[in-house]
Amino acid sequence: MDRNALVERTAQYVKGRLDGEASGHDWQHILRVMRMATHIAQEEGADLFSVQMAALLHDLDDWKFREDGETGPREAGEWLESLGLDSGEAGRICSIIEGISFKGAGVETPMGTLEGKVVQDADRLDAIGAVGIARAFAYGGRKGRLMHDPGSRPRMHSSFDEYRAGRGTTVNHFYEKLLLLKDRMNTKTGKEMARERHAFLEQFLQRFLEEWEG
Repeated sequence: MDRNALVERTAQYVKGRLDGEASGHDWQHILRVMRMATHIAQEEGADLFSVQMAALLHDLDDWKFREDGETGPREAGEWLESLGLDSGEAGRICSIIEGISFKGAGVETPMGTLEGKVVQDADRLDAIGAVGIARAFAYGGRKGRLMHDPGSRPRMHSSFDEYRAGRGTTVNHFYEKLLLLKDRMNTKTGKEMARERHAFLEQFLQRFLEEWEG
């Protein structure tokens, strides 16, 4: 079984599914996450195939876009089965996908494998920095959320259900999630990459709030 060919087939499948998605969870997001995950995996000594497959498939079953409200990597699992992967390997990849998402400031989301830590770091890196800022506002606009409301305070959600039901502003999302990610990186490489991006978040937010007040 040519693993490079399986990665390429999976990339083409995911591109067809997510290309043109306007919420910041599009094919270009997937491609950036896979490239960062590949780099981190090489630095940290993780299994490249599992990392790349999980990075490619991690948003197919994102709860934010599931009308039925279900969670779990159903479509990703079906795709892996169609490729003929053995159940153990497919299960390990699905486990990464299932645990990758941020679920609230008060909710721990530990990864049990190095490969999971790598992909989680890569996904979180794409949520901070300049691209992360752009994605946050794209997602907020897609969901009809206000950019900012000075009278609305951030909420540090204590459960996944509370986080999932949140309807706060995009600026509040910085405090509720984005600014927390630097300290939740798993790998040495991810932590190093997060520092500069986090600093840019802080600079942007300070400037945004200054301009908001005129």
